[in-house]
Amino acid sequence: MKRNGEFIVGLLGGIIGLFSTFFALFIGAVDAAINEAGTSVISGLGWAAFLFSTLAIVGSALVKSKTKAGTIMMIVAALGGLVSIALFYVIPAILLLTAGIMGLVRKDKAAAKAS
Repeated sequence: MKRNGEFIVGLLGGIIGLFSTFFALFIGAVDAAINEAGTSVISGLGWAAFLFSTLAIVGSALVKSKTKAGTIMMIVAALGGLVSIALFYVIPAILLLTAGIMGLVRKDKAAAKAS
């Protein structure tokens, strides 16, 4: 079954998540430069959000062939990104949750006709 909606929304959420991640990493670098200790928690959380954004892009690519795995990856990426960098990741999280829920709720036409 074509899963173009989930793919496009998930890919868009992952790409916007990458931009949000780089913005959080920039803020973390500025914080580390200003801070006396020379470190920043925001930088570490930004790298975690980078991994979640990458997971979202991989999940959106998988949603066409392995729907369940791809949608679960997108939902995990949305929640993980929100926990990591909170307000920076709101728009990508909304997009990824929407794509993930669409993938879980939507049924294949062949399975719907059989039941």
